[in-house]
Parts: sequence; structure tokens; C-alpha cells
Amino acid sequence: MQKFLGTLAAVIAAGVLARDAAVVPLAAQGRPSLHPLTEGPRLAAIYDTILGARFEEARRALSSACPPAPGPACDALREIALWWEVQQDQGSRVLDARLEAAATTAITSATQWTEREPRSAEAWFYLAGAYAPLSQWRVLRGERLAAARDGKRIKDALERTLALDGRLQDAWFGIGLYHYYADVAPAALKFLRFLLLLPGGDRQQGLQEMLRAQNQGELLHGEADYQLHWLYLWYEQKPDRALDLLRGLDARYPTNPLFLQRIADVEHVYFSDHEASARSWQTLLDRAAAGRVMFAAMSTARARVGLAAEQIELAAPDRAVATVDPVIAAHATAPHGILALAFLTRGDALSAIGDRQRAIDAYSRALENVTRDDSDRVQTRARAALTRLRSEP
Repeated sequence: MQKFLGTLAAVIAAGVLARDAAVVPLAAQGRPSLHPLTEGPRLAAIYDTILGARFEEARRALSSACPPAPGPACDALREIALWWEVQQDQGSRVLDARLEAAATTAITSATQWTEREPRSAEAWFYLAGAYAPLSQWRVLRGERLAAARDGKRIKDALERTLALDGRLQDAWFGIGLYHYYADVAPAALKFLRFLLLLPGGDRQQGLQEMLRAQNQGELLHGEADYQLHWLYLWYEQKPDRALDLLRGLDARYPTNPLFLQRIADVEHVYFSDHEASARSWQTLLDRAAAGRVMFAAMSTARARVGLAAEQIELAAPDRAVATVDPVIAAHATAPHGILALAFLTRGDALSAIGDRQRAIDAYSRALENVTRDDSDRVQTRARAALTRLRSEP
């Protein structure tokens, strides 16, 4: 089920429900230019700022970028900035209303542009871009049918984009993502594709189209790397390649804690390399302490819990208790659910030490602090641990 949801998110999210590329077009009809997107390099630099999680800096840059860049482009990038900010703490719903409002603004302004200039490839491209973060957010919040409807709108906009100007290389990423996932997707997603009257896919063709956009696009280099790392993990069985992409992202955007967190997770899950994962968590902790990463307090809490879990794996449960206790002492509230996970990790460490009663207390506190969504399955894990400990003589 997790893989299905991730696949559905990837297909719908990036605006990829596009028609077979064989029928997508023809000759470029836009103005002759090295950069098909107006102010493309300037907007790409702002996109890099977003990927660095420097969201307020990006918003300031956008306030002076449009004009000369088109207003709908800045509206779309403001929405994209909010979506990447949501991803820093996906369980929190604090930014949801702002994201919906930003999506409404971006979609409205891009739609009006397409009505004024129906032969503008840029207008259709930014219309697709305006729907993309909204559809990703809807998948995250479980609104998958609404996301699918948005995806169909994105499909139409991407078709029109490439029909008007085939030089818009960034649009090929959405086309390729559709072709790839439409081929490898499970039956449930293929049924959704059938309902939307969308054609089948081609895994290899889709991958090549995504790589084309990754190499030649103006805006989506970093975004493409992040999306590609998921398919290298899930379907290509190339975790080394996924890790390379994540390390490249972390090198380019070291202020964004998300990429280093993903590195630590991949090292743990796909390589069972607990020493490497511990080093990655420690690096994040050091960056946060030095003020070299955004969301330093939240990153500190997340890194401490991740590092403590690896210390347990490395037979150092005493160190794990010392690592995670500051999160509990601070009664950390971000990221969402971190306090319950900290108590669970403390319980695991104390159980490994053999301190049965304090472990039971920690697991009980984990259950008291479980959040409603409980994406880390703290409730299930804590209850299982309590059952085991209480059944011991």
C-alpha cells in the first residue's frame, strides 16, 4: 500500500498525466530565444533558493522578479515554495490553508494568461506548474480523486505546452514521469488511468524523457533529481544511484535538512549501514548546532532521534538514551509526532540495556503522546513492546 500511494503521488503530483509523446508536437512556434522561459535563469536561481529551504529569501526574490518575469510564474513558484516548506514537516497542517490559497492564486493567474494568449507555451507550462504542488499536497492528505482530477488538467496543459514549443525541455519531465509510472504502476493505479481515459506507458522511454529534462531543462534540475531518486529505489533497484542523487542534492543545497535526512534513511533501510546512517544524522546535528541548516530546532530533534536509533543498532544503547533525552526534556513539538517517537526510541534503548521498568514507562509515555496520523507507527510498536516486556518473568 505504501508503494502504491507513493506511485500515485509521483504520477499525479508532478503533473504527469500526459498523452503519448508520439503525438506531442511538432515545431516550436514560440519566440526564438536561448531560454524559452522568460527570465528563465533568474527564476531557476530562485528555484534553487527554494530547494535550499531558504523560503523567505525566495519570497523576497520573487517580489522583485515579476516583472520582468511573468506574474503567473512567480505565483507558481510561491506555491512551490510553500509545498517544499510543507515537506519539511509533512504531518503538520499549519501551512495547509496558505498552500490552498497560493494554489488558487497561481491557477487563476495562469488560467487568465492562457485565455489572453492561448498560443503561449509558457502560459500553459505555468498552468501545469500551478496545479502540480496542489495535487501533491492532496495526495499527502488522502484526497486522491481530487488529485487525479487535477492531474488530468495538468495533462492537458503539458500537451498544449509541447505542442506550442517543443524547446520547453522542463515539460518533458512530466511526460516522462507519466510514461514511466503508467508502465510500472500496480493494477489499482492502472484502473485509475483507465477511468481517466489515459494511455499506457513505456518505462524505458519515460526514464529517457525524464533524464532529458534533467539534463536540458531550465528550472527542474534539482526537482528532477529528487523525483528520480524515488524511482531508482522503488523500481530500478539501484539504491546506489538514488544515494548519489541525494548526495548531489545535499552538496548543492546543504541548508535543506530534508536531503540529508533522506540520505540517512536510505543508508539505514536499503544498505543496513548503521554506521553511515549514524554519521549522516550526526552531520545534520552538527549543522543545526552551527546554524548552517534551516529549521535548526526541528532538525536537531529529528537528528537526535535518528542518531539514537542507529546507536541502538550499533550496540550503544546507553549513548542512545543520552542522545534522545534532550528531545524529551525540551518537550519537542516539531516535527509532528517527534515526542512520541523520542519516547519510543528511549524505550527501545532502555529495553536493550535491560532496564525493564524504565522501558515500560517510556513506552507508556510514547502511547500518551501519539499523534492522530502516527505515520511512524509508534502506537503499534509501543504496544507490541509493552506486551513483550509485561509477559517476561
